[in-house]
Amino acid sequence: MSPERLYLFDTTLRDGQQTHGVQFSTEEKIRIAGVLDSLGIDYIEGGWPGANPTDSAFFAARPETSATFTAFGMTKRAGRSAENDEVLAGVLDARTPAVCLVGKAHDFHVTEALGITLEENRENIAASFTHIVAQGREALYDAEHFFDGWKADPDYALSCLRAAHEAGARWIVLCDTNGGTLPEEIGRIVREVIAAGIPGTHLGIHCHDDTGNAVAGSLAAVDAGVRQVQGTLNGLGERCGNANLTTLIPTLMLKEPYASRYRTGVTAEALAGLTRASRLLDDILNRVPLRSAPYVGASAFTHKAGLHASAILKNPATYEHVRPDSTGNARQIPMSNQAGQSNLRRRLAEAGIEVAPGDPALGRILEVVKAREAEGYTYDAAQASFELMARAELGRLPAFFEVTRYRVTAERRRDRRDRMVSLSEAVVVVRIGAETHLSVSESTDLEGADHGPVNALSKALMKDLGVYQGYIEEMKLVDFKVRITNGGTEAVTRVVIDTEDRAGNRWSTVGVSPNIVDASFEALLDAITWKLVRDGAPVAGRAAAPVAAPA
Repeated sequence: MSPERLYLFDTTLRDGQQTHGVQFSTEEKIRIAGVLDSLGIDYIEGGWPGANPTDSAFFAARPETSATFTAFGMTKRAGRSAENDEVLAGVLDARTPAVCLVGKAHDFHVTEALGITLEENRENIAASFTHIVAQGREALYDAEHFFDGWKADPDYALSCLRAAHEAGARWIVLCDTNGGTLPEEIGRIVREVIAAGIPGTHLGIHCHDDTGNAVAGSLAAVDAGVRQVQGTLNGLGERCGNANLTTLIPTLMLKEPYASRYRTGVTAEALAGLTRASRLLDDILNRVPLRSAPYVGASAFTHKAGLHASAILKNPATYEHVRPDSTGNARQIPMSNQAGQSNLRRRLAEAGIEVAPGDPALGRILEVVKAREAEGYTYDAAQASFELMARAELGRLPAFFEVTRYRVTAERRRDRRDRMVSLSEAVVVVRIGAETHLSVSESTDLEGADHGPVNALSKALMKDLGVYQGYIEEMKLVDFKVRITNGGTEAVTRVVIDTEDRAGNRWSTVGVSPNIVDASFEALLDAITWKLVRDGAPVAGRAAAPVAAPA
């Protein structure tokens, strides 16, 4: 028996834009549409033409795609014909091959929100879809509040579905608009709808995540017979978001019974680009990707416990339900105070550092990790700093340069234009071989968000590193995280910075100190040193002495 076809409908550009704090530009919508199309999504809902300038411009300039572009609107208003409703006409004017119209399916919303009779609402639905189909468009009925409507008055909710279906709508989309219907209820109601005469091959599911069950509810609907699944990339959407396609797609393709029962328009090759697509959207939104996201999160295939890491080395299936590369992700085995020697040797090997089993240095490195994490360091989030520490313990860390002293001052004063400004000034003295370099740099709040004493120190340190200047000029700090690990008068600050170079390499380093500037400077020094080690910079000194475990 050949697998049945499931159709994927993405509403990131419409429903996803209703996320608090999210507002796409036309250019960003075009870029995201291209990403969705490369994944193999069947339908891309672009927004509501005429509702705002951005959506109108997007439909005017939309790219050519294999996916079916869909315009969103509402059923005609009471008191006028579908042909003479200018709002409906605006949606049709976008000239998309498919049109999705939202219409009430809950009697409470019809009488309270619309203020019309139940019969008028049903007539509006039928007339609207008759008109859409007559224009040669593929029609989708977004049955808003359907599940709540079914629980309140199943006969009326069903009559709304029938009105759209009999008028020629290709898809009847059952919407859990408030996100409060649980998976078991969704499955049961879908089966009842199909038994009442609406075929599953014409049914879609649209879930919101207000109980954390949007993905589970969507799968329950598929189990019950629907053949179109709607959602958004990264689960964007109003309130708690929509069903997350970055979770749904790999589940449908990789997990049984879905993998053998159904097929989608997403190929295995396209699925391997899912992690990149997910992170690209976060990059456009200037958001930090959710590390714990299933399949695509940075922690989805991260094994911290020593027992787990040891088993993973023998057979990844011991603690991984799918291969990381199936969704374009990667396995990580970080260092922490739970690590064992097999975990440690694996991590060192990944960094190009081979250490023989039983080498006494392995035990020393683990002791350093455990002692330093007790002081506030975190090496599972700062792999580059871990690597440098291990190299030092093994006697394999070159002494590229030495910071002999640094000073940073901060003040608030008036500038020449009589503006109050915050000014930070840093002085850094570095010894490289027999040479001494002194650099001075300033940073003010007039430069924008990237200012302050840490920025001044960074600029001063990277201003003149002699023979190493060419290696560090392409570096840029892309994230800066601060956490107080102890409270009160004994507070300790932990700083983790992420650095990136022109080639796209990204690495994390950590610094810990009661002084935030010292902690930041420590992390910055590690970032530069790791870059020099990675790029094979020439050695201007001798190997550093092994790092002893703190007492």
